[in-house]
Amino acid sequence: MQGENDCNSFKIIIPFVVFVTLNPFNKNAMSFKYSNNLKPVVAAKEMAEIDRFTIEKVGIPGMVLMENAGREVVAVIREMLGTVEGKNIYIFCGKGNNGGDGYVVARYLLDMGANVKTYLVGKIDEVKGDAGSNLRILRGLGHSMLPISSVEHVNWNNGAHLLVDALLGTGVRGVLTGLMKELVEKINEDRAPIISVDLPTGVEADTGAVGGTCIQAKTTVTMGYLKNGLLLTPGRKHAGDVIVADIGIPRAVLKEKNIKCFQLTADYVNMVLPKREADTFKNRCGQVFLLAGSIGLTGAAVLSSEAVLRIGAGMALLGIPKSLNATMEEKLTEVMTLPLPETDQQSLSFDAKKIISGRFQWANSLAVGPGLSTHSQSAKLVKWILENFGKPVVLDADAINCLKDDKELLKTAKSDLILTPHPGELSKLVGMSTKEILANPIEIAREQANKLNVILVLKGAPTIIASPDGYVFINSTGNPGMATAGMGDVLTGAIAGLIAQGMSPLDGALAGVYLHGVAGDISKSELGEAGLLAGDVLRNLPLAVKTFEDNK
Repeated sequence: MQGENDCNSFKIIIPFVVFVTLNPFNKNAMSFKYSNNLKPVVAAKEMAEIDRFTIEKVGIPGMVLMENAGREVVAVIREMLGTVEGKNIYIFCGKGNNGGDGYVVARYLLDMGANVKTYLVGKIDEVKGDAGSNLRILRGLGHSMLPISSVEHVNWNNGAHLLVDALLGTGVRGVLTGLMKELVEKINEDRAPIISVDLPTGVEADTGAVGGTCIQAKTTVTMGYLKNGLLLTPGRKHAGDVIVADIGIPRAVLKEKNIKCFQLTADYVNMVLPKREADTFKNRCGQVFLLAGSIGLTGAAVLSSEAVLRIGAGMALLGIPKSLNATMEEKLTEVMTLPLPETDQQSLSFDAKKIISGRFQWANSLAVGPGLSTHSQSAKLVKWILENFGKPVVLDADAINCLKDDKELLKTAKSDLILTPHPGELSKLVGMSTKEILANPIEIAREQANKLNVILVLKGAPTIIASPDGYVFINSTGNPGMATAGMGDVLTGAIAGLIAQGMSPLDGALAGVYLHGVAGDISKSELGEAGLLAGDVLRNLPLAVKTFEDNK
């Protein structure tokens, strides 16, 4: 009988690295090189195509992929329990390939001395293909498969140490009903930890939607690549700790299928962040011009302009309505201020354009919007900037709201544009409901970035960044404590500050979002989530950058 130390002896592994090359980013294209520093994220259909190509074109049998998948789950189980010998483990299987993975798990756990109970929702003769083959192998070893048609058929009184959810995986669509619903509810009621295979049963793979009843896993072992639904709310709340299992899919397959969605990682940000040379000086570290603030909203201008410097840019110049300049000079020490013509409501006037245009050559990037107001004069100024400033522009908050009736200007803007809306702001801009956007944020962000010809930073949990040519990036940092006023203003300044230091607009957006989240996580470790302020994140931006400087 195979011992525990032999668990990985037959595993087929083909090293995984991803290289994707894009064209140079400007208003027509984008240049970017990806490596294994980014984690691929796939939809259910994409994963099915990857599996099919690997089996049919590459020639790796589906039985091999299923064997590797099951063995990876077993490795995680062993890490969770320490030893499996003598442990009571219940495995709940569906009729598809997710259940097939479960049969492989059962076989190896039995070899290791675990007390395994394997339950099938359905009939034995309904299990086909590779799953059916693994079921026959398991039964050939004398293991009794227990088909169930009622939750009462499960011996819940045996004191399980672990429950394995191999019921539906990526096959979930809509609301669970009948026996499946009752079984999931009963599994969740048990005190034993739950490990889900590929996805928790009840989570939709593409959107993370949960229609009703859903497995609440402690750990999810997902096969090959991350699935959209494991990173999106509410699915990610049901997944617990997510582990990506390498099941032996060659990297060439990923390139062949042209996967365009990735999760941001620390390794990637470390690779692209600018490094200061020993002989540098402030004018070579980037200069950002900001247009922000109006009466009652000066805090937004403070946060965004200070974030420019906290992220490492050399100089920040804040254009502000002239009646607010004295206040800003008291609030800001390191940021320069520029008093500008204003409206009768103390917001920026279109008459400011002459003074503003005189600063265009000085600036490496422009940030517009925090606390700006949507006064008609301010809106006219925003539109003029899009037609005349030829360097990267970060548009946030009111600057986005000012364009809701003129979004066509985004497509013809002279500048490379980075928009940073939350779902409500995007809703107003593109004429979709917030509910629609939140229901499928990856595809909505991808679609709108392409339609508007912008880099779109859709703020949320998680924040999603999309480029005009269809690439999407999902952030992996940040926490609920950051759901408070002013966080977006800090992000705007951080992105503008990174771009001013020489990063491409896309890299600046990606690194800005990631570092903003890291600063939020540092703040949470200091203060907890409740009461976390945007100023705390602003203060910790240098510490977020330092974690990468220490690794250079």
